[in-house]
Amino acid sequence: MPGYLWVKAFHVVFVTSWFAGLFYLPRIFVNLAMVDAPGAERDRLLLMARKLWRFMQPLMWLTIVFGTWLWLGYGIGGGWMHAKLAAVMLLVGYHYGCGRLLRGFERGTNRRSHVWFRWFNELPVLALLVIVVLVVVKPF
Repeated sequence: MPGYLWVKAFHVVFVTSWFAGLFYLPRIFVNLAMVDAPGAERDRLLLMARKLWRFMQPLMWLTIVFGTWLWLGYGIGGGWMHAKLAAVMLLVGYHYGCGRLLRGFERGTNRRSHVWFRWFNELPVLALLVIVVLVVVKPF
């Protein structure tokens, strides 16, 4: 299936790009949570977060589209795939949770500390670890 190598390549590119956003957006939240008052710094961080969020949307969907294409094309099954799909669904939830948190910052209703956001920022790292191990090792 040589044609699927292109699909796999694009899937890897979009996964990598999406994860870059999942790693960076919560880091912006850490900095936003540390800003005490409205002003230029807060406005600049919010602008960065909004632009990144908008850019992440198509990356997530392209990741899902190319991943589904691979799944249907190769007919991959097994327990590892079910676990991977569950992890991806949780990651999509995390993605939209980031959007919700961004709206809280925009409205000025965030009550979480920068420490909370530092821990929140680690979740995509754990998800990436789980997903890569499931795909490469296929433990079950």
